[in-house]
Amino acid sequence: MKRIALAAAAALLLSACGSGGGGNASQELSKDPVTLRFTWWGADERHKRTQQVIDAFQKKHPNITVKGEFKDWNGYWESLATTVAANDAPDVIQMDELYLASYAERGALLDLGTASQHLKTADFDKSALDTGVVEGKQYGLPVGLSTYAIVANTTLLDQLKVKLPDDATWTWDDLKKTAEELSKAGGGKVTGMQSFGFDAGSMNIWVRQQGAALFDQADKVAVPENVLAGYWSFIKDLSKGGAAPSPSVTIERAGGSLDQSGTATNASAFATWWNTQLTSLTAASGQQLKLLRLPGESQASAPGAYFKPSMFWSVSSRSKHPAEAALFVDFLANSQEAADILLTDRGVPANTKIRAAIAPKLNETDKAAAEYLDTVKVGTAPRVTPNGASSIEAIIKRHTEEVLFDRETPEQAAKAFIAELQAEIDGA
Repeated sequence: MKRIALAAAAALLLSACGSGGGGNASQELSKDPVTLRFTWWGADERHKRTQQVIDAFQKKHPNITVKGEFKDWNGYWESLATTVAANDAPDVIQMDELYLASYAERGALLDLGTASQHLKTADFDKSALDTGVVEGKQYGLPVGLSTYAIVANTTLLDQLKVKLPDDATWTWDDLKKTAEELSKAGGGKVTGMQSFGFDAGSMNIWVRQQGAALFDQADKVAVPENVLAGYWSFIKDLSKGGAAPSPSVTIERAGGSLDQSGTATNASAFATWWNTQLTSLTAASGQQLKLLRLPGESQASAPGAYFKPSMFWSVSSRSKHPAEAALFVDFLANSQEAADILLTDRGVPANTKIRAAIAPKLNETDKAAAEYLDTVKVGTAPRVTPNGASSIEAIIKRHTEEVLFDRETPEQAAKAFIAELQAEIDGA
């Protein structure tokens, strides 16, 4: 669905917008009545909270009316592409990292740096802000942040009498050995590790720890083949050595929901997840879970860990009211009033001041997720996913399956992955 939506967006945007970034924001607020359109995706709880924030903003700025337009994920991107192509885009847009470059490079988004009079970013780390930069301009303001982690089921470890490794120094081999020990102790009911290899997060971490990057600034797939081959070799070894489930079980879980995962069903003691998923996983498993730092970080020349934005706030480059739109984004991102309503609905806040302010109001697992975000050492932000590369996770998943079922060698998977992903980018 993501791939189809982006293809539609690209085709529509190509005719509607020129190349290059969007225009500059007028800094002057109108004294006359203004209506802004604000679009987002999400479920009912998000819609309810967002409307409460809109009401609070309108009370503070009675001459500005904000009309909400919300959809589920599947219908969101087709609708956005259609409105942008018709020069009828909403003023304020909830944006995803996979699509940011596509819209920004085609001139559909405003450079938020030109709206600095009304939109402040002083309480955002540079590494967080950089996640929304395309070609040197700030087209997205990160809403929430997450970072990759190992989630450990400490209840299972205690039951199986396996010691929790030291996550300040452990390596990927340490993880593998401990997982094999857990699988042996689990007697076929528990495996030590839930296999990864189905998302860009794990691949990014592996690549970054090797001093490489998935993409360069010229929209090229820049990762060396041998680095990717090492990634798939490790995943294969986890399965072959019994640290992870059989390929068929792994593939079945990868295609299921969070509640069907090895972590949620207490069938795997370790797994890779984003730190912000801790609350959902704990609720599903009913056991004690702990966020651990990534293996290999203490040996890497630079941190593999990085901030991943849950989503961005963006403003249409064709908004007739860019100053008011920027003011509304500032309220969403920087006001205590909005933060007290939204809490972690859109992730752990990227604004460090807001994150600290809402901490006492969070439950135990959300607090743990926020603390992990504050304490883990992260590197520079990866290059924003290039236009055309939104299909990356589908390509990763397909080659992981081929490797696990011995239909491809890790070397063949690496070579094919690079060629396929580059073709997607070149054809966008």
